[in-house]
Amino acid sequence: MTATRGVFAGLMAVCVGLLAAGATPPSAEEELEQFATANAQSFVVRASVDAPEVMRDDFGATPGYETFIAGGTNHDWAKLVLLMGEFPLTDSNVTVVTRWMRQENYVDAWWTRNNPLNNGWGSGGGGGTGTYVHLVDAAENAAEALHTLPRYGEIVATLQASAPTEEVERAIWFSGWASGMYNNGAHWAYNEVPVVQAPPSAWGR
Repeated sequence: MTATRGVFAGLMAVCVGLLAAGATPPSAEEELEQFATANAQSFVVRASVDAPEVMRDDFGATPGYETFIAGGTNHDWAKLVLLMGEFPLTDSNVTVVTRWMRQENYVDAWWTRNNPLNNGWGSGGGGGTGTYVHLVDAAENAAEALHTLPRYGEIVATLQASAPTEEVERAIWFSGWASGMYNNGAHWAYNEVPVVQAPPSAWGR
């Protein structure tokens, strides 16, 4: 503020001097221009500005019932059973369930009677000979049977732990699910189960 007053006083002194000498005093615009020139300030702007890094959360989609129903394969049905039973959808769990399905029905017709595991629970047939309305109903009843009947407790525990396949399979053999216990596992096949799609009608579609 003191410097500004000094500049203004200097301009006034110049004006008085010019008047005394008979010169024409500067106009208001000229005075403003002189003042601006004397008090001009400058600053530098960077050509680029570093923007802060923005962190974005990753979003993934969790498979749901419709995902597996739309897939329509034996592997999808195995995953549907696991999902309905609130078991981990791990490769080892899917492997065990698809092997189990193969022991109960031919792979090429795994949806026979809409009962892939020959489950008697809710199917209306003793010894697993009953029929479900569709494969979704069958998956729901399979999951329910596992969690309801005490003798299947070891199957539930090993699936929940996503235990090694041999541990889950042993639990299946000796659970009483099959009266012959798959000949204590001697009739159990271990080769990869091919992916086979069931007709939409089997899914109730």
